[in-house]
Amino acid sequence: MQIKKHLLTKQTLALSLALALALGTTACGSNGTANNTTSQSGSTAPSSAVEASISESSIPDTATASVENEIPMKTFTFTVVDGEGNETVFDIESDKETVGEALLEQGLIEGEEGQYGLYVKTVNGIIADYETTGTYWAFYINGEYGTTGVDMTPITEGENYSFKVE
Repeated sequence: MQIKKHLLTKQTLALSLALALALGTTACGSNGTANNTTSQSGSTAPSSAVEASISESSIPDTATASVENEIPMKTFTFTVVDGEGNETVFDIESDKETVGEALLEQGLIEGEEGQYGLYVKTVNGIIADYETTGTYWAFYINGEYGTTGVDMTPITEGENYSFKVE
């Protein structure tokens, strides 16, 4: 009798486990609809597995997300040449997009918005305003006269940008 009772207990446990599994997978369906999803290939997969893979892949890894969202710092050299030819060199590190944004952020340039963009009148505290001094600040990129304004020139790592009084 002892062996039959033990066997009966195992059968009851197995039946209970199967019933719990069946009820658990049925409960995973939404609003009583079928619990299978057909893929493009025509095979069926349980929707709970599809939902699990979607929800797991949509949860950002905070360590990865913070690194991916960081804006890379760019470095460049900025040279100021005053009216007497004296040079002052700055090593700039910025996360800004343009040279103008980076220099404005550092407080190295000031100016006014004009029809062609930022009209720089002050560089490193030195004023060059054509209307008052007859001089202006010329913008150079690697020693060549700039073809774009400082506020429209994207920062390129390692480049040398300069303003010279002319």
